[in-house]
Amino acid sequence: MLPTLHQRECDGPRGGPGRFLTVALLVGAVLLLCAAASPAQAQWLNLQRDMMGTDLRIYLWDDDPDAGQAAIEAVVADMSHINALMSPYRADSELSRMNARAAQAPVHASAELIEVLEQARAVSELTGGAFDITYASVGHLYDYRRHIKPSETAIGERLPAIDYHHVKVDKAAGTVSFTRPGVRIDLGGIAKGYAVERAAGILRDHGVRHAQISLGGDTRLLGDHRGRPWIIGIQDPRDAKALAVRLPLSDTAVSTSGDYERYFVADGIRYHHIIDPATGRSPHAVESVSILGPDATRTDALSTSVFVMGIQQGLALIDELPGFEAIVVDSRGRLHYSEGLARAGAHGNGKRETVRGNAGAK
Repeated sequence: MLPTLHQRECDGPRGGPGRFLTVALLVGAVLLLCAAASPAQAQWLNLQRDMMGTDLRIYLWDDDPDAGQAAIEAVVADMSHINALMSPYRADSELSRMNARAAQAPVHASAELIEVLEQARAVSELTGGAFDITYASVGHLYDYRRHIKPSETAIGERLPAIDYHHVKVDKAAGTVSFTRPGVRIDLGGIAKGYAVERAAGILRDHGVRHAQISLGGDTRLLGDHRGRPWIIGIQDPRDAKALAVRLPLSDTAVSTSGDYERYFVADGIRYHHIIDPATGRSPHAVESVSILGPDATRTDALSTSVFVMGIQQGLALIDELPGFEAIVVDSRGRLHYSEGLARAGAHGNGKRETVRGNAGAK
């Protein structure tokens, strides 16, 4: 259900982690702790640590602190497991072994990895290939720390390897193969959302009803903030200290993709980690995309998809998906909303014009 966007916030003190979370885009929560009568042992629990190459934050309420801590530990263990399977930076991960061998012969894959590959393919088909995990066939040639970009020749040579149809999953055999050499996959646009959605399920299984799980740009809200909405702030992509939008939400996933987390500028051009599968280059029509929806795996992949598709085509897609909404900041810093949020009265911080339908505005 679409949240009401003009609910009055609590006037009580704030508590817990009070700063906003950052990755492809800073997405965080101003956690409003309204005073309420509670059992003596009941309390908010929190954890912050590095996970999957970014910042993991878990914040939850539990009547039994020991049970709540056990739930947090179960989430951390599961995310560590997912990272061991899907990290592109670990030579011993299933993903790395797949990239090294799957073009020569089928490679065994875990049930979790196969599930993510199948979900990725579904989004690829939904978006006409705007989301494509084989973007890494060219994407791995960029080095954002060293400000290195591939030559036009290198992009042209490797671009044919970008095609999600090259990835063949044999679910019965539990194997994955690539149909041509040079294919590489990267799950950076879906794996964190998948891990966050699994975390929400683990917390539910432990009886947790109020929680926030954030992993970089992907956040999953479980329930509300004990009678009040969670307040989600979406950062201005060009000002780390400013917010473009604040939304009251509950029981929702929010994922953001932006052009400012991993990037460099050369000759006036911003090269960032979101790659258009059709060109092997970074798209520039928008600065960030935030997707709201019921499932973090899907919101994660859709935020990347809409970034690549652009404003008009991307918002048209979201408007057709029940339960999903979008906020796009275009290349001129203007806000664009999906139809549901626009009807509900979403608004920014007064510094940005609230407009829609100006795709690719310069």
